[in-house]
Amino acid sequence: MAPGICLWAEISFSMGSAYQFHSWRVFVVVCALPCVCAVVALTFMPESPRFYLEVGKHDEAWMILKQIHDTNMRARGQPEKVFTVNRIKIPKQLDEFVEIESESGNPVAKFFFRMKAEIRGIYLNLMKCFNYPMRENMTRLAIVWFTLSFGYYGLSVWFPDVIKHLQADEYASKVKVHNNERIEDFTFNFTLENQIHKNGLFINDRFINMKLRSVTFIDSTFRNCIFDDVTSVGSFFRNCTFIDAFFYNTDIDDSKLIDGTEVVNSTFTHNKTGCQMTFDDDYSAYWVYFINFLGTLAVLPGNIVSALLMDKIGRLSMLGGSMILSGISCFFLWFGTSESMMIFMLCLYNGLSISAWNSLDVVTTESFPTVRRGTGFGFCNALCKLSAVLGNMIFGSLVGITKAIPILMASSVLVGGGLVSLRLPDTMANVLM
Repeated sequence: MAPGICLWAEISFSMGSAYQFHSWRVFVVVCALPCVCAVVALTFMPESPRFYLEVGKHDEAWMILKQIHDTNMRARGQPEKVFTVNRIKIPKQLDEFVEIESESGNPVAKFFFRMKAEIRGIYLNLMKCFNYPMRENMTRLAIVWFTLSFGYYGLSVWFPDVIKHLQADEYASKVKVHNNERIEDFTFNFTLENQIHKNGLFINDRFINMKLRSVTFIDSTFRNCIFDDVTSVGSFFRNCTFIDAFFYNTDIDDSKLIDGTEVVNSTFTHNKTGCQMTFDDDYSAYWVYFINFLGTLAVLPGNIVSALLMDKIGRLSMLGGSMILSGISCFFLWFGTSESMMIFMLCLYNGLSISAWNSLDVVTTESFPTVRRGTGFGFCNALCKLSAVLGNMIFGSLVGITKAIPILMASSVLVGGGLVSLRLPDTMANVLM
């Protein structure tokens, strides 16, 4: 099994003898819990007034509208204001169209006509979002959604991998090189780590209950050596020679004996199977989770700030300012040469950009009338996901190659999107239609 896809059994726990949960499984279960809770919570939420009107439940629609009105008035400090309805435009029910189209009321014909009518309705609604006078605003919203998603998700992929490369470079810079050593009748019962042994000669040595971690033997000879309970993580034997060696309970196999390594009159018994790597061996695997945790934790103060200040400084000021500041913070990544600085910049970037996401959600919602709000918001979200995929692909392909292109790309895209967002109409005083 490849080291990159190992299951870390050291941090697992069991429920009885039949069920064992490894780290990634626990991680997936924990991530799924909020979704399950959301599904359960949705069962207790009322339907929208529009849906009740479409299915002919006018009293239920009136009650939901009254609850919304009373909640808003209490928040504004006017709980005494009475809810009144002057006019309700009842949408034409789709079932009526189905009966008109299919007099026989055939279920199959109803189904296909319903699907056709729904698709056509979505298409027409989407086209109306690009008609005058909404065309310019819809185009600007699409640009803002695309640029914010491209920069945000692209950097989300780029950050952890860049930090991982910094760790790998630092680790490689500390490697110890041993040349032309001769070791005879010695017992290795401790861990060897981050070493290179060249042209070594090992005679009658014992490697017992030990671990080789990122150790490479090059052009070395092992004569009458015993390997007992040895784990070799990221370690290799290149062009080495084993003569009369004995291997018991080790993971040393053909994948570790490379580049012309010869095994003469040696015995392999009870080889270890499966992946032997743990978080202790590949610390960068732990950092992938930890760095993402820190980046997500940095979102919390950004959420609090945006909730408190959005109505005071305005949606557009927060949206544009947050995107521009995020782009500027990206530029300073150029000077990041250490793990701690890159992690700090990641947290700063996430804390700044979350205000833009919150403002963009509000601005998008308030930019459309009710009949087109779902379609317009859905189109922007679809564009967001497409942009996220492109960002992941482009930024991911540049990891380890250059820092200049991802940093300049993210900075320019975010600043450009922030300037476009300032041209959007201010929806703060809009009455939702």
